[in-house]
Amino acid sequence: MQQSLKHLGPGNFAMVMGLAGLALAWKRAEGLMGEQALQVAAGFGALAALAFVALGVASLLRWQRHPEAWLEDFRHPVRHAFVAALPVSLILLSTVAWALFGPHPLTQATWMLGCAAQFGVTVWVLARFLKGPATGMASLTPVLIIPVVGNVLAPLAGVGLGLPNWAAAQFGLGLLLWPLVMGLLLLRLVQQGMWPERLLATSFITVAPPAVVGLSALQLGAPEPLAWMAWGMALGFLLVSGSVLGRVRRQGFALPWWGMSFPLAAFAALSLRLQGGLLGILLLALASVVVVGLLLATWRAARAGQLWVPEPVATLQPATP
Repeated sequence: MQQSLKHLGPGNFAMVMGLAGLALAWKRAEGLMGEQALQVAAGFGALAALAFVALGVASLLRWQRHPEAWLEDFRHPVRHAFVAALPVSLILLSTVAWALFGPHPLTQATWMLGCAAQFGVTVWVLARFLKGPATGMASLTPVLIIPVVGNVLAPLAGVGLGLPNWAAAQFGLGLLLWPLVMGLLLLRLVQQGMWPERLLATSFITVAPPAVVGLSALQLGAPEPLAWMAWGMALGFLLVSGSVLGRVRRQGFALPWWGMSFPLAAFAALSLRLQGGLLGILLLALASVVVVGLLLATWRAARAGQLWVPEPVATLQPATP
């Protein structure tokens, strides 16, 4: 237990993000599938909450027993960005609670805590990046989207919780930084090539920003054509990311696979919000199959003692002139 706990990084909270995102997608299907969809949404929401509590307790134990491991995560050129998975998980859990049970002071408090923490992580990551990435372009991966663009999640529950102005302000920050991150990722692909094989599944994270931007913009009262534009961008990123799926599958399961879960759920939710119908249901089914498959793979890896293990060392080299 001591050895495995040392390797429990903040990236594990991507599980919470995927489960909570799927709960929100099923809630969107309530109009088409009725009470059954609501029950499924509540089930995935409960799993997300349990995973958050379990990972939170394990992370606290890790902090007590292996503080050097936490410091290593904060200093790592790629893993430091996964720290944002904690506040993003809290924002999403608050959004699930609001969607299922309506506004409540506790939900508002957890949403505010998550948003404040996410804002702080964004400032920290940007300040760190401005000092110069230690490994150059090789440190730029889609994981950077989580701390920098994750602010666009704020309006999903913020409007309904009575805090639309702050939700819009935080949305604006994420919206501003989204194209910046995408530009840096494109530059990295040109100069350095693809991110390490172990992180290939995180390519799907590029689907999340346009999907969430579309949903949040609608919450803020934006015209529907803008959401359709975001839907088109999300579809494009999904098709591009799908091109690496074969290489991902050949590697065998690893925790970065959870990077596929929330983006697929967010795209399904936006599709259901805009049109519902067969396409929305098919995308919801796809997201559900992926998340359930990831849950089973995670359970098997945990039973085999392969879940929290030392991360393979990826070679980060500067581009050849």
